[in-house]
This record gives sequence, C-alpha cells and structure tokens, in this order.
Amino acid sequence: MSLGAHLVELRKRLMWAALALVVGMVIAFLIADPVIHLITEPIRVIIEKRGDNFSALNFGTVTAAFDMRMRIAFSIGLFLSAPVWLWQIWAFIMPGLTRKEIRYTVSFVAAAVPLFFAGCYLGILVTPHVIELMWGFTPEGGTNFYQAQEYYDFIFKLMIVIGISFVLPVFLVALNVAGIMSGRAILKGWRVAILIATVFAALATPAADVISMLMLAGILIVLFFAAAGLSMLFDRRKRKRDAAAGLLPDAV
Repeated sequence: MSLGAHLVELRKRLMWAALALVVGMVIAFLIADPVIHLITEPIRVIIEKRGDNFSALNFGTVTAAFDMRMRIAFSIGLFLSAPVWLWQIWAFIMPGLTRKEIRYTVSFVAAAVPLFFAGCYLGILVTPHVIELMWGFTPEGGTNFYQAQEYYDFIFKLMIVIGISFVLPVFLVALNVAGIMSGRAILKGWRVAILIATVFAALATPAADVISMLMLAGILIVLFFAAAGLSMLFDRRKRKRDAAAGLLPDAV
C-alpha cells in the first residue's frame, strides 16, 4: 500500500475506534450512579463512624457533578470499547507482522488484560482502607470536604497504578522474547524486585493494614518470579533450537 492508502486506512480505523468509544461512553454515562455509589462508599463509612455529615463529597462548581459523570463515562467507556479499538489497532499493524510476532502479541495481550483488570479490582478493595487511614489524620473539630474531581482522580490513578504494576511481569517476558534480557538477568534482580514490591505495597496500603500490604506484595513477588521462570524456560528452548541448528559453538 502507498502512504496515502495507509493514511486512509488509519483514518477509517480511528473513526471506528472513536465511534466505539462514544457508544461506550453513552452506556457508561447511564450506569454512572452505581459507580459513584461504589467509589463513595468510604465516605459513607466515615459518616457512619462519626455519626454526622461533616465528611462529604463536595461539588464546588455548577458543572462539577456533570464533569464527574463525564470523567466516569470516559474511563468506563474506554474499557467497554476496548475490544473494538484494540482490534482496530491490531488490524492496522497486523499486515506488517510475521506469523510468529502475531502469535507472541496475542499471547502477551491475553496475559496482560486479565492481570490489569485483576490489579484494578485489587485497587478497588484497597482504596477504602487508604481513605479511612487518611481521614484518621484529621484533627479534632476538622471537616473533610472531598472535592469531587480530586477524589475521583485519586481513586482512578490508584487503580491504574496497581493495574499497571500487575502487568509489568508481562513486559519482562516481552523483553526476554525480544532478546533484550535473559531469564537469568531477570532472576538476578530478585532482591531489588522484592524491595520494590514491598515498598510499593506499603505505600499503596494503610500502615495498620498489614494483611493487605503482605497480600499485595506477595502477589507482585509471585508474578515477578513467574516471569523470571517463564523467561528462563524460553531461553532453554531457544538454546535447544540453536544447538539443533548448529548455531552454538559447542554444537559445531
């Protein structure tokens, strides 16, 4: 295809992806109320503990409530339309990939997507504890008015960060398949990986909730060692193929 034909193809793919996103946002906008009820549960817990309404979600402008719904609609719509826009991206780049590269890409996506959503779900479980812990630092007589925009950004970013942390082992395996890092090189960094996983879990969970911290750190450490073990298995298979083809010095 010529450059012009590629640009026309890209425009068509982008239009379908944008249309899917709009449809997903409309659906998400209609179900925004249950989502808002879910993410504001920690505030209701705080109100119940205090026995008053001093803690509340604050909408500081006329359009703040609508803006929050639009943010939620965009985020959920992006997830709902993911099969469509991921397929459009895939269909655009697939003609330039070899069959082997296509197989690897499908495998990585199939592993990364469930891990990402698992991390987001864990973020939902951890978030109420974090908010309650931060509320505990409010001095006597103080009032917590959570600005809707900042409150939503905090929850969304925490979910995204934990979700991405769950996907990082997949990128380690991808680096190994690409020949950038060997399985042994990945495994040698186990001490650093454990330290990073522990520090991250300590920052993402309340200090008093040791069980949540150990659970999050344990999951991240297991995923790291799984990525290292899988990479070493790939290296072993590659050495066997090279030896059979006479590409290794000791096989000549």
